[in-house]
Amino acid sequence: MSHVVELRSDTFTLPTPRMLEAATTARLGDDVYGEDPAVIELEELSAKSLGKAAGCLMPSGTMANLAALLTHSPRGGKAVVGSESDIYVYEAGGASVFGGIVYEPVTAAPDGTLPLAAVAEAFDVDREDPQFALPAVLALETPHNRRGGIPLDAGYLAAAGALAREHGVALHLDGARIFNAAIALGVPAAELAAPADTVQFCLSKGLSAPIGSVLVGDERSIATARRYRKMLGGGMRQAGIVAACGIIALTEMVDRLADDHAHARRLAEGLADIPGLRLDPEPPRTNMVFFTVDTRHTPHTTETVIEGARARGVHLAELGPGRVRAVTHSGVTAADIDRAVSALADTMAARPGAGW
Repeated sequence: MSHVVELRSDTFTLPTPRMLEAATTARLGDDVYGEDPAVIELEELSAKSLGKAAGCLMPSGTMANLAALLTHSPRGGKAVVGSESDIYVYEAGGASVFGGIVYEPVTAAPDGTLPLAAVAEAFDVDREDPQFALPAVLALETPHNRRGGIPLDAGYLAAAGALAREHGVALHLDGARIFNAAIALGVPAAELAAPADTVQFCLSKGLSAPIGSVLVGDERSIATARRYRKMLGGGMRQAGIVAACGIIALTEMVDRLADDHAHARRLAEGLADIPGLRLDPEPPRTNMVFFTVDTRHTPHTTETVIEGARARGVHLAELGPGRVRAVTHSGVTAADIDRAVSALADTMAARPGAGW
């Protein structure tokens, strides 16, 4: 099949022609020496976009999050994280392995928030008792991936930031898709970032750059994080090739994220009419659609639905037990969405495995 509708993740986005052109014409220097003009421009633009003083280009969001946690916590300190957060579930325990940091997971509410009473309880330890790991950093995620791509609103983030400051704890925001969150909420991204000491966002998801994330924050934190980047092997030389694409991502690809949200709603509306599928949550808030297979009323399972869709040219993925995730992005058109709905309808109407 020549054309595949790729809905597994917005990490499958491809760089735009403008990005590829910019990468080939960028003025380059050695970024480890702080002398790559395109990297400097990207870092300044990123910091300004999120209302922070400084930025540091990282090869990945995982490294950006890890560098932030290492920056905020001493060895033996505690990072309070969501039990369903990407930092806790998908980033290989890096803060514990490399920084000796203790994770304390807090169960996220269905809307992706960490209940502040539970966070306060995690903060409330006897600092004179040597048996306790002392809380050093709170990490929040917006939009919350495993909670359906739901954005955390500005009021909640402000309250979480105030609670962290009250306890002398830093707030790090894993804002991999923070611009999606800002568009969904109708507020500037800088307003969402304001309560956080550091924020990371990905260039390589919905913003469509081929590689890279940026960590932003105050100058001292970013200087420390830059040192950790070097320790972790993330110091790059002529990184302007990467940064040039990131500049286009920030200047040309942010507003169009609204199209991805519209496509996600279109997909959800189509799936809602297919017997045997149930949206969870409903409706989508950003560019993610989650659904489950109602095995009480269909012979299909999560696996057969994904297999059947793939056989019909639509790629989906399971994210969390029994939940299928579909992510819209710049490589997906309205026609692709309609094709995906049709493929899933045909799958559900067929006997599992029939004709595949």
